[in-house]
Amino acid sequence: MTRRVVTGVDEYGRSRVVSDDAVPPIVLSSSPTAALFDIWGVDGRAHAPNDGARPAATSWFPPTVGFRCIVATFPPDATPTPADHHGDDLAREMEAKVPGAASHYDPDRPGMHTTQSVDIGVVLDGQLVLELDDGEVLLGLGDVIVQNGTPHAWRNRSDRNCTMAFVMIGADVSP
Repeated sequence: MTRRVVTGVDEYGRSRVVSDDAVPPIVLSSSPTAALFDIWGVDGRAHAPNDGARPAATSWFPPTVGFRCIVATFPPDATPTPADHHGDDLAREMEAKVPGAASHYDPDRPGMHTTQSVDIGVVLDGQLVLELDDGEVLLGLGDVIVQNGTPHAWRNRSDRNCTMAFVMIGADVSP
């Protein structure tokens, strides 16, 4: 579990903890050892200070003006896919649990996706390969990646999970 502590201001403008709870993992049946944690997000401009109420965030990736904060655990690529995994079922499950995410993936290049966002990721544990059109970069503990809306995929070629934290900031699409 990932813990989320949220602050806000009360009716007198004093800062306080509004919530302190565990964020449940989002797990897809095709990869039961992977986990996504939806920490926070805003559709539109963020306003602060505020009362700490969770703002609306309608899709997994942010709109042009908005952001998302997630934590993701990537299992090793060698982790077997469950025998009962079916492509159409996965697409429906992904849309239900991670709304809008599937539409960003390239059907001809497994795992490759492009988002309308600037994503800042930090490796919290393990190592992960960032695959780009022109090559790969190995990221390890403490490394930070700034992913500028380019096609990319994440590959875990190690023998243990990798956990990363991401802040995804909505961006305009360049022509």
